Amino acid sequence: MRKKLKDDEIRKIYAHGNSLGVTLPKELTNDLKWRKGQKLVLKKHGRGIVISDWRE
Repeated sequence: MRKKLKDDEIRKIYAHGNSLGVTLPKELTNDLKWRKGQKLVLKKHGRGIVISDWRE
């Protein structure tokens, strides 16, 4: 059985120029210490994605 999602966990995909975008909750980015302009790594995982901090 799938768990019930809270409203703050649901996001819509929006158009951003020739790309698509998704917003992240401020509380989540604060907890992860992510900031505007930070590079992130996106990897496909099954039918979802994993987003992690980019490190050289």
